[in-house]
Amino acid sequence: MLRDNTALWRCGSHELSLCRPRIMGVLNVTPDSFSDGGAYVDTDAAIARGLQMLDEGADIIDVGGESTRPGFTAVSPEEEAARIVPVVRALVAAGAIVSVDTRHAEVARMCVRLGASIINDVTGFTDPAMVQAAADSNAGVVVMHAGKVAEHAPRQTVVLDSAPGAKVASNNASKNTPEPQAESTDKSLSLDSLMQQSVIVDTNAATVRLSGNRRFATPDSAPIMRNVMGFLGDQARTLVRAGVDRSRIVIDPGPGFGKFADEDVVIQRATAKMVSMGYPVLCAVSRKRFVGAVSGVTQASKRDAATVGVVIAALEAGARIVRVHDVATAYQTLTSYWTVAHPDERRAFVALGSNVGDRMGYLAKACSLINAIPLTCVVNVSHAYETEPAYGIATPVANAVVEIKTELAPLVLLEQLLEVENQLHRQRPADQEGHGPRTIDCDLVWMEGEVHVGKRLCLPHPGLGERDYVLTPMEDIMHDPDRFFTHAGVTILPQEQRVGLVREDLGVIEWC
Repeated sequence: MLRDNTALWRCGSHELSLCRPRIMGVLNVTPDSFSDGGAYVDTDAAIARGLQMLDEGADIIDVGGESTRPGFTAVSPEEEAARIVPVVRALVAAGAIVSVDTRHAEVARMCVRLGASIINDVTGFTDPAMVQAAADSNAGVVVMHAGKVAEHAPRQTVVLDSAPGAKVASNNASKNTPEPQAESTDKSLSLDSLMQQSVIVDTNAATVRLSGNRRFATPDSAPIMRNVMGFLGDQARTLVRAGVDRSRIVIDPGPGFGKFADEDVVIQRATAKMVSMGYPVLCAVSRKRFVGAVSGVTQASKRDAATVGVVIAALEAGARIVRVHDVATAYQTLTSYWTVAHPDERRAFVALGSNVGDRMGYLAKACSLINAIPLTCVVNVSHAYETEPAYGIATPVANAVVEIKTELAPLVLLEQLLEVENQLHRQRPADQEGHGPRTIDCDLVWMEGEVHVGKRLCLPHPGLGERDYVLTPMEDIMHDPDRFFTHAGVTILPQEQRVGLVREDLGVIEWC
């Protein structure tokens, strides 16, 4: 393994690496959500949107059947289940990591039985029944803070002259007498900041007296963060005492839930403090009111660019999961940002195949083109092997496996591999059934720390464990690939049950 960061979020049967930001796509199966209400209330439309978000880069799909916008209308557990159960079932069947956004224990239990991997409770597991539902499962949990955060005024004021006439300095003062200081509720105020206040000079008494108040544009963070972090810590400990492993818990400060925009900004600025609690932090600011306040965008559905700006700030402070409506924009922006700002070299394997023309020549050209992909290099190349036809291919195939190191995100790397195929004139006739002739086929079969599903890309590749034409060439690259991939969660079939059995070693691929 090339990576040092081993942080994981254990969600049901999944272990989600948090070495890079993970995207939770919002799927509201409701008629009244604040930004997209009614768009996906139809079951088929909701399922299609969920699958689309996976192809856009979502790692998790968060399915909700009850709006939590201000002034929302509560729904019964039965109605909520009727809305989301068919959607959850379909997305789980597709292999997705599904989160169920609910405050009802009955709905949470039902969805977990169907295969949902995460329980996202907007009430922060304050209901003992929800705590028990989490404890009775192996699902990941999101503990969210909802409600008011302080009883203080929305603006902070510091009184700088609470004792009129107090002497700050005196020419006649004794050196052994401590100088009186202006009273302040903010002990961090410096002399420079004090000097910026209005100053009254009494030349006869040789005194300098400060007057007036220091006003701040935001509330005092201390009482707000004591409330938020205290609640999140208490609820996390409640779950742990009930039997929920710490590795399953994520915390969410709940932006927009009973909070002023000012308070939400203060909370976001304290993300690093929440990270220090030891639980992964979810940033769920998508299209929220305070995002509109800081960006000047009044329409919720138009706040996606502003959302990503706030998300980047949270990621820099240590948050690792982001909940967004516009997955495509978030993936494109966050992937670009993370790749440049956080070098993250990972190991991956690409399976190559050719059954047209100069097969060895195409394999060699593919290796050279892969080595030229930005932020990517070829580390090792197996021998080429002639293998039996498989998956409807009519002629024997020359196969090989390339080991690479890359700093690209999986879907970005996939696009680069498809471009390699295009450069080598790979044809995909629209009316072709199954796998036809190809100059080159570049399959990303495994990538370190990545589990993903979608029509565009599945990692690990779903056929990896049954393909002799991948596993046998892998023996040229590493010792005991069967054991390696089994440890990575791939089921490896015995050789006699595999497809595309190796017939002949065609030798070294001269690609440099």
